[in-house]
Amino acid sequence: MVDWFLSLNPIWQATLAGVFTWLMTALGSSLVFLFHEVNDKLLAIMNGFAAGVMFAASYWSLLAPSIDFAEQNGYGIWSFVPALVGFLVGGLFLRIVDSVVPHLHKRTSGVEETEGVASSLSSTTLLFLAVTIHNIPEGLAIGVAFGAAGQGASAITSALGLALGIGLQNFPEGAALSMPIRAEGSTKGHAFNMGQSSALFEIISATIGAWLVTQITVILPYALAFAAGAMVFVCVEELIPNSQTNGHSEVATMAFVIGFAIMMTLDVALG
Repeated sequence: MVDWFLSLNPIWQATLAGVFTWLMTALGSSLVFLFHEVNDKLLAIMNGFAAGVMFAASYWSLLAPSIDFAEQNGYGIWSFVPALVGFLVGGLFLRIVDSVVPHLHKRTSGVEETEGVASSLSSTTLLFLAVTIHNIPEGLAIGVAFGAAGQGASAITSALGLALGIGLQNFPEGAALSMPIRAEGSTKGHAFNMGQSSALFEIISATIGAWLVTQITVILPYALAFAAGAMVFVCVEELIPNSQTNGHSEVATMAFVIGFAIMMTLDVALG
């Protein structure tokens, strides 16, 4: 099975990795059939853990390979430039998307913050859009990582570690979306479908990311850093603030440390 996967084109590898992260989101969303809600403390832990995973992945799976690839391809003392430019553009891109697409941030403290252009969409739809926006850079990161491995810019095990890490943090993310939707009055089936479908865009963006870097190799170091910048934006703008409210900051911070350590271990050990 492993040999079969490794023999696939990087685009297919990225697509299947995206399917895996979607499946983990769906499993998390399925908890809506077993529980009525996730308590504030658990949500804070989930957000902290997810932020730790994404922060570690941003460096070891994306920024470091970006710099290494630039060094190996004649950038010399300017090897940091693709990482710098890509990282800044990735964060700016997510900022623009955040300011344009209407969506809802449901903070751990219970406060709802609507962002983006004015809209008459329901709070359920706005919450769905918020999670979907933040799933896109995760899928893109997976796609770029597998594309980079296919171009010899990084080890395939590094891409596998990234997909596994994002999959781990997608499980609680699925629950964190489906249960608030259920609490809004939706049926369990509808809440589950909203939760799992938010991750479908990870499959699409993973496929696109892998295709881009395999077709246009010159953008590879920029694409790796772009994905890192977008992921860090998500962490700082959404996950960390949510983890630090409602009196659970200490346990959430430890969850961040554990998530970071797990992702770092996966990436370094597998890479």
